Amino acid sequence: MNNSQLIHDFQNNKQGKHVIIEGAQALKHAVRFGAEIEHIITCDISELNKLVDELAPDISPMISSKILEVDDGTFQKISPKNHRTRVVTLAKKQNYLLNAIVKNKPIVFLEDPKDLENIGAVIRASAAADAGAVITDAQASVWHPAVVRGGAGLQYALPVLNSTLTEVINYFPKRKIISLDPEGEDITNENIENDCILIFGTERHGIKPETLKKSDKVVRLSMKPGVSSLNLATSVSATLYLIK
Repeated sequence: MNNSQLIHDFQNNKQGKHVIIEGAQALKHAVRFGAEIEHIITCDISELNKLVDELAPDISPMISSKILEVDDGTFQKISPKNHRTRVVTLAKKQNYLLNAIVKNKPIVFLEDPKDLENIGAVIRASAAADAGAVITDAQASVWHPAVVRGGAGLQYALPVLNSTLTEVINYFPKRKIISLDPEGEDITNENIENDCILIFGTERHGIKPETLKKSDKVVRLSMKPGVSSLNLATSVSATLYLIK
């Protein structure tokens, strides 16, 4: 494949069916969780192979035929952000549906989040805690470049999708709805089953009143007096590990 075609594929993102993954760590995660890789671009193939052998030798057989070395000028056109590991990957998006979500793992629902990289950080934390899914009604896609960047390639580790809370509740009518709110009960005093829907609002405005009314339980993460809120991804992470 010539450089012009490579640049075209990355810049046009193959009609939106693909996603650009930046960096070696995100590549490692994506491959380990089954991402279908189109191209891996680097300026130094020997350095990339060395890095993979050191950090993730298990993925080497799966990516060796996908790596292409390009000159600095071509790489800059493909990846202007110039990630420190000098590697970018074009992979197929995974189109998840609600029926891909398994039982007995909590669903994380983000209500109207604004910070896209924070959504990605939630996906990363949720994958680490082995949650069942991350769903959001955000206007931006869970495959937005900033979300993918924050998720470090872990969009492939669990179902991630855009949907409304109504659709999620209707699809999972037996799951308890647990909302996180500063006025709720201390979460450490509550028995929360894993087969639930955990709802998180924005850091500034919290969960909408109409959403709180739908909740089976409203709980809070206790904080030191004077601390008004936690970062969204931190709240999700703490909650998931507390209910495990």
